[in-house]
Amino acid sequence: MRLSGIARIGLGLAAVGRPGYITLGRAGDLPRDRTVEAMRTRAHDLLDAAWAAGVRYFDVARSYGRAEEFLASWLPGHEGALAGSKWGYTYTANWRITAEVHEVKDHGVATFDRQLAETRALLGDALTLYQIHSVTPDSPALTDRALHRRLAGQGATVGLSTSGPAQADTIRAACAIEVDGEPLFRSVQSTWNLLEPSAGPALAEACATGRTVIVKEALANGRLLAHRSDAVALAAALHQPWATVVLSGAATTAQLASNLRAAGLTLTPAELDELSALAEPPDRYWRTRSALPWT
Repeated sequence: MRLSGIARIGLGLAAVGRPGYITLGRAGDLPRDRTVEAMRTRAHDLLDAAWAAGVRYFDVARSYGRAEEFLASWLPGHEGALAGSKWGYTYTANWRITAEVHEVKDHGVATFDRQLAETRALLGDALTLYQIHSVTPDSPALTDRALHRRLAGQGATVGLSTSGPAQADTIRAACAIEVDGEPLFRSVQSTWNLLEPSAGPALAEACATGRTVIVKEALANGRLLAHRSDAVALAAALHQPWATVVLSGAATTAQLASNLRAAGLTLTPAELDELSALAEPPDRYWRTRSALPWT
């Protein structure tokens, strides 16, 4: 998939599909009363603005509260929209901002079967890409051959998202998996940003073998805004030659408009080299991320 301009930016609904998330600054970004209807309206406003600007890829997940539902109710009349979703986490916060447990991870076949049916009930044939959510090197999803066959036969392009300090190991292991002699995973979605660029070489390898590469968390859940503008941080991701799509996680239309400016920014090699100095050790980055509060 070769894209250019604004179309290289996708819109993720993690921040607006549920009332609580770990992105910094949410108290000032979202409605005071985060009812289902208020968040649906916010999601639709963002989708409308993104579509009008030229965004065509939209990213949701079973664990993003009602994000799939919000996207499904917006999709009619938007021919050409590409919907990607993820399975492997179950949302458990019951529409609360704070909860003891917000989501539960399970990469087993039973969870796949249940969540695929739930996703298909909402998105139907609009589902373009179906990804295993947040795979790490110890995930059974990398070794479960029965699951691999189910994934290969479910109809949408098969992908995975990765997380944790060993993303590169996960990406390489996933790219080696085949079903009936054909690569199983055709798309990889990983965290890459100026603070945590360690997955870059493995993502370049995935791109070189024809896989779609989607960048998530390019603003490091808002942490990068203390160092650089959102547009510069997103532009740094867009400048990676292996990046097919870079996701915006905007929670307001003003944030989205600012994010989309990244498509028109050109960073010089000297500027990119200077920005690379922001990188942290992966272990430290992921420890900091895991400590971010849900707000």
